[in-house]
Amino acid sequence: MIGSTADVSLVVADDDTAVAYRSGDVPVLATPRVVALAEQAAVAAIEVEPSQTTVGIYIDIHHLKATSVGGAVTAGATVVAMEGRKISFEFTVTEGEATVAHGTHTRVVVDRDRFA
Repeated sequence: MIGSTADVSLVVADDDTAVAYRSGDVPVLATPRVVALAEQAAVAAIEVEPSQTTVGIYIDIHHLKATSVGGAVTAGATVVAMEGRKISFEFTVTEGEATVAHGTHTRVVVDRDRFA
C-alpha cells in the first residue's frame, strides 16, 4: 500500500464555507471542510477487508489560501508509511496550480462491527 494515491475534487458551494461550518465569518472554503476532503482522499487511497474500516486519529494541516464559492479544489493523498494497523498519509489540496493546504494524516484499521 505504500505509495498508493487517490484524488478527490470539490467545487466549493455555500455549504462548504466557514460561514456554514461556523468556523469563521467569511464565505470561503472552511478549514473543517478541507480536513474532510483530505480524509476522503486518504480513505480512497487504501483498501481494507470488507469487515474492516479505518478511522482518523491524527491530522496536521496548514491551510494556506482562501478559496471562494465556485472555486474548484482537488485533494490528493499518498500512503507514506504503515506500522501495524496505522497508515500514514501526506496530502495536498490545490486550486489549479496553487496550494490551498497540505499536511499529514494518520488512520487506524479497525474491525467495523467492534468499532460501531
